[in-house]
Amino acid sequence: MELAWKNRKRQRKGLPEMEPMYTAEEAVRCLEIFEPVVYDQIIEISNDIHVRFNDAGHMLGSSIIEVWVREEDKEVKVVFSGDIGNNDIPLLSEPTMISDADYLVMESTYGDRLHMKNENKAELFLKIVSETLDRGGNVIIPSFAVGRTQEILYELDKIKETKDDEEFIKEYRTLMNADVFVDSPLAISATEVFKENMDLFDDETKQEIEKGDNPLEFPGLHFSITADDSKALNEREEPSIIISASGMCDVGRIKHHLKHNIWDPKNTILFVGYQAPGTLGHKIVNGEKTVKIFGEEMAVNARVEYIEGYSGHADQEWLMNFIYSFRNKMPKHIFLVHGEEKAQNVLKQKIEEEAGILVTIPEYGETYNVKELPELISTIKENKPKTIRHEILNKLNIIQAQIDDMKQAVTEDINNPELKDEDMFRIKQKMKTLENSILNIIEG
Repeated sequence: MELAWKNRKRQRKGLPEMEPMYTAEEAVRCLEIFEPVVYDQIIEISNDIHVRFNDAGHMLGSSIIEVWVREEDKEVKVVFSGDIGNNDIPLLSEPTMISDADYLVMESTYGDRLHMKNENKAELFLKIVSETLDRGGNVIIPSFAVGRTQEILYELDKIKETKDDEEFIKEYRTLMNADVFVDSPLAISATEVFKENMDLFDDETKQEIEKGDNPLEFPGLHFSITADDSKALNEREEPSIIISASGMCDVGRIKHHLKHNIWDPKNTILFVGYQAPGTLGHKIVNGEKTVKIFGEEMAVNARVEYIEGYSGHADQEWLMNFIYSFRNKMPKHIFLVHGEEKAQNVLKQKIEEEAGILVTIPEYGETYNVKELPELISTIKENKPKTIRHEILNKLNIIQAQIDDMKQAVTEDINNPELKDEDMFRIKQKMKTLENSILNIIEG
């Protein structure tokens, strides 16, 4: 799409069209050169470079990577954490603790906060769901397709074992009598991948599976595959639970379910993941009284709840625990990456004060020599956005250029005497959609 846009500009300037970097066919064919690897196996890249993948517990297949590099008869070990999993994610094993490293490159997504504990999360989840179903309402759960959906299914299946008092049993029966719909083709495909890789589950889940209890399958669970399946959910009269992507409500089938449910006070919109500023999900979570869905103003009368504990990332406590796991040899130095500026700075201070390890927060394009202590040896001079604010301003400039380009293209189209009325109508509708999108941003 980007190339088509650039080629339209080049065509008007009399320049030759550019070829795409790759085709869809080439993208598929490149998968042939991938090689699967198993956890906990040292792989020889060359005589001087060896790597090992360890379970990061973040999502199925995520890895912490150990890298051994030998130069000038000296071996240095660097550990790349990748995304470190939240310690109490259902289904998945806990992140692997690494015993030694010379240097650590570590994520810092939640370096400045703690998560809600799992037992409180399960109890709150059940209470919200059962109260909604009891009053005849639907529970709409915007969910990311990979990881979060499967975690919710596990929660629904396992929640019965958390307590046994009379009130809990009543709530649990309400839940078990309800239909649960997963309405996201990608989430359905991801769930099948989970079922095919149960050897990667944690020990507790494996024991349940051996007893015949598959946490991703239970009575009342249905998968909506086709668009007609999805539409039929909004014609049902029975209370139900609908899990649908996308997790921030900006695209996908979830928008249709919100349109049919958000105005009714019987229903609940239950958020279980981070909502980025500017998204529809963020507006709903933060108390907007009305929101626009498909260009239509909708009253937010449904109950809105947010359970923060469903995160695939380790919080500050478990990031620190990961560092303390290097018992045989603590890292000489830590590089913090993959986090907002505040989270990185808070975590840097905590590591240096409590663990006594110096920390560097590298900027884009910096190169370090780590033979002894890290030494900055070069920086790539590129105008790379370093914060979300810079990125937003950069995006605004790109959008402005695209609008200028669109204005020229549309003007050429509507001045074409051969343009048909139906083509003119389609252009008008697209312009209206764009106008509504811009108004949504301004109003938000």
